[in-house]
Amino acid sequence: MKLSGGVEWALHCCVVLTTATEPVPAARLAELHDVSGSYLAKQLQALSRAGLVTSVQGKAGGYVLTRAPELITVLDVVAAVDGAAPAFVCTEIRQRGPLAAPADACTRPCPVARAMAGADAAWRAALRAVSIADLARGVDEDYGPTALGGIRSWLGGPDGDAPARE
Repeated sequence: MKLSGGVEWALHCCVVLTTATEPVPAARLAELHDVSGSYLAKQLQALSRAGLVTSVQGKAGGYVLTRAPELITVLDVVAAVDGAAPAFVCTEIRQRGPLAAPADACTRPCPVARAMAGADAAWRAALRAVSIADLARGVDEDYGPTALGGIRSWLGGPDGDAPARE
């Protein structure tokens, strides 16, 4: 299974939003990650439709998480961006061809379908077990306790601009 690039962008944005004290404009998130603003806006809209973020209108508008980051899972974000459909869909190939099994002999999924369903369930369970808060903690563990604070400062630069660089 291959996830879209939008999943990565959406997850990073959710982590960044854990640091925000005010709504963060989509353009600001795109600038922070050096990604296409129009494509990122689509991911934020998907997160909004799923109820994971909300858009605040107005001059000080932007995006905020709708609930505590501990309550948003990686699976929530994946489903919002790429959909909740299983990676594998059985087409009952065993009922085709010259040696096709009759439908009444196919009362349970075949070994291929069972293996794929088991893998899908394990993958979803693993993603469900990781929250946005867990990812944010991982950023601090990997880059130090000031990493997210630096992002927070950058987001809150004067007049919405990035702080001056030395």
